[in-house]
Amino acid sequence: MADAQRHVARFTNDSRIPGWDRAADLTKEPAVVPDAATTEVPAELRAAIEDAVRRFPVGDSAFIPALYAVQEQYGWCSPEGIEQAASVLARTPAALTAVATFYDMFRMEPLGRKTVYVCTNISCSLCGADELLEALEAELGEAPDVHIRGFECLGACDIAPMASVNGIYVGPIGLDQVPELARQIVAGDDPLPAKQLIKRPCADPKVAEK
Repeated sequence: MADAQRHVARFTNDSRIPGWDRAADLTKEPAVVPDAATTEVPAELRAAIEDAVRRFPVGDSAFIPALYAVQEQYGWCSPEGIEQAASVLARTPAALTAVATFYDMFRMEPLGRKTVYVCTNISCSLCGADELLEALEAELGEAPDVHIRGFECLGACDIAPMASVNGIYVGPIGLDQVPELARQIVAGDDPLPAKQLIKRPCADPKVAEK
């Protein structure tokens, strides 16, 4: 263990984190909260963010649903959208950007609005996720407004191999079902309804009634 520790890269003052000992630059202008009175915010975006704020006791807890609302509005977390959300939340755009850049499912550049995330973690990988991703990429590679990528884990090992299609969990997906799924994605149809996790039977009668 001691030998391994000696090979860990370190910075000044024996720290593994660069810059921890540097003081804040007090010559910079302080971050500014966008003026709510002058920042134009689309009505539906404002309503979504204000609804999120009402559901949490602390305003910062609404950052993630607010960013999802921005992404839904613009197709990505655009600087304009983040500025608008910041004005509603009375926070700096930098605070929202810090959260958006931390989480993998927020898009910081324009991409297709139709999202296909193929889980490639261990359970899905053992069940053919790599082949599924390749097949979907081959079918959807030239499709307009579609963003497809592998994803580390979507937490649905029981339906491996699976994918999240516009937020809908679908699986297990056979390679023979890829052409039909691709057609549905491009057309904006319900993806493989019989394979959707949300539509699976549930043993709990209270849940099954919903």
